[in-house]
Amino acid sequence: MLKRNLHKLISLCLILLLGVATASAQVPQPTLPQPAAPQSGPSMPQGVHELTAADLDAFFDGLIPLQIARDDIAGAVVIVVKDGTVLYARGYGYADADRKKPVSVDDTLFRPGSVSKLFTWTAVMQLAEQGKLDLDRDVNDYLDFKIPPAFGKPITLRNLMTHTPGFEEAIKDLISDNPSHMMPLQTYLSTHMPARIFPPGTVPAYSNYGAGLAGYIVQRVSGKPFEQYIEENIFAPLRMTHSTFAQPLPDSLKPMMSSGFKLESDGAKPFEFVQPAPAGALSASAGDIARFMIMHLQNGRFEDKQILKPETAELMHSRQFGLDPQLNGMALGFYEETQNGHRIIGHGGDTVYFHSDLHLMLDANLGFFVSYNSLGRGDTPPRSALWQEFLDRYFPVPPLGLPHVPTAVQDAKAASGSYLTSRRSQTTILKVFDWLGVDVVAPGPDGTVVVDSSKGLNGKPRRWYDTGSLFYQDRDAKRHIAFRQDFSGRMQMLTDFPAVVYQRVPWYQSKSFNYGVLGGVLLVLFLTILLWPIAALVRSHYSSSLPLFGVARFARTATRVVCLIDLLVVAAWLGFFLYGAEHLSFLSSRSDNYVHVVQGFAWVGIAGLVFVALHATQVWLTHQYRWWARITETFVVLACFGWLWLIVSWNLLHKSLMY
Repeated sequence: MLKRNLHKLISLCLILLLGVATASAQVPQPTLPQPAAPQSGPSMPQGVHELTAADLDAFFDGLIPLQIARDDIAGAVVIVVKDGTVLYARGYGYADADRKKPVSVDDTLFRPGSVSKLFTWTAVMQLAEQGKLDLDRDVNDYLDFKIPPAFGKPITLRNLMTHTPGFEEAIKDLISDNPSHMMPLQTYLSTHMPARIFPPGTVPAYSNYGAGLAGYIVQRVSGKPFEQYIEENIFAPLRMTHSTFAQPLPDSLKPMMSSGFKLESDGAKPFEFVQPAPAGALSASAGDIARFMIMHLQNGRFEDKQILKPETAELMHSRQFGLDPQLNGMALGFYEETQNGHRIIGHGGDTVYFHSDLHLMLDANLGFFVSYNSLGRGDTPPRSALWQEFLDRYFPVPPLGLPHVPTAVQDAKAASGSYLTSRRSQTTILKVFDWLGVDVVAPGPDGTVVVDSSKGLNGKPRRWYDTGSLFYQDRDAKRHIAFRQDFSGRMQMLTDFPAVVYQRVPWYQSKSFNYGVLGGVLLVLFLTILLWPIAALVRSHYSSSLPLFGVARFARTATRVVCLIDLLVVAAWLGFFLYGAEHLSFLSSRSDNYVHVVQGFAWVGIAGLVFVALHATQVWLTHQYRWWARITETFVVLACFGWLWLIVSWNLLHKSLMY
């Protein structure tokens, strides 16, 4: 769930350890015709491999065990469907590393994270085709609480399905290892409502809350709990007997649940409880996911069951929103992933431990699902590398030449700057992650641009080549970015991932400026505290005394105490964010008292700025002080007020702890 760009502190890497488990036959496979054998021999284009089970077996066996061993991953599962049937399915590594229990395609449950949203969106489309939901109606008409008005426009289901409702990011109580932290869907949504920061239908900003809202609307309109509706109207007709949104798991499925890992060598972690459930709580076997993919590839039909009308499925798969026709856009729930000359739609998903991707190549009637049960240690998500290698092996495209653009150097300068993701916490205490998530676009050699966060599989920054009109491609023309002005004239960076956009920010929101201020503040505060007792010892050694008395002497002591408090506040916030990034369950009400205490100390530090300014003024007005003492105290004043600017601009004093 924690999909793509949220704070970069949870990286997406996975794959598995040698130990192979083939799909068991406990859950019967779809009884549909086998796909026709692909062409072979002289008629095959040069360099194209046959898409057969045998070739897939060699391909996956050559990559996945290596990924598992390299990245310290416990297990993974991969499944490919083609022309209405399962072409290839296999589990790798272990679902339970301690007991050496192998991954099974049909009998091992994985947590596909935000892939869950596709089931929520499918449910919405079922009710829409029945006339019970209108995709363009104000969602408040379906709720028993209200989304406050903003921007003069209501939020619609179409906005939710294209990630354009305009909500800011919210992660409090998102994932927990404690079932007591779970709350009813209505309670969660009504008490965890994010602020609206964009007009609906204008700016894509990926939203878990929006998916939860859609799931609650399904619950309200159907009159059934969300989990029950999905069970009866999607799982049952598709014979997905090893799938559930229930948390905790039903007793019948608990033995099948794969453990989750950060690193396989560090041992298994507790089951993750996800809120809101419609956004990412699914537990499912890969065999069940295959049925879901086949249904969508066949426009709502699986075997003799039609759970969506063909025209409804086609609408769901069609492009609905995009900021540039040359780049991928949003369908209804799915996002476009078009590549290698084929139109592809899909969705990725992440919990802390599980990392998954689902891709549908519509024009080839092919579906691809992979899931890893470990975070792993690599810098590049194994699933991304696996999918790219799959496309290049079975659907290769000839390399395109790089065009010569006379204005490339000028274009690179126009595109350069700092860009902030639209998926951000703008009004909460997590605004600090906005700064961490700023991307720097800089000119590269020969009119290229470099985006600091965009790296290839080799870990080095990609170079983006100008093709004209501020539209860029990588060397192989497989990825694209573009720079366009928004309705207010601000430059935006658009990428092939259509659920977010990157907006250029002023210099004072750049990484370099914030790093500079933070580094300077910490250095001055630390040296001030460090030199405080040293200076006292030096004065004692030379029998010297400060030329300050009464209030002036007190102001100097208070200044040093304020510096210490400011330093401790920074350390406390740093600890909060680092620990929270590693333990998402800490980002819940259990940490509220900690935050309030830190904020209390921060207010003491703010009040103490009076003494800091008073002491610096006295030093400048007291002739006994030398020039270096005056400069030193000036730096202390600047550091303390720089500290104030940082905590205010990052919303760290915000009284609301709903983030």
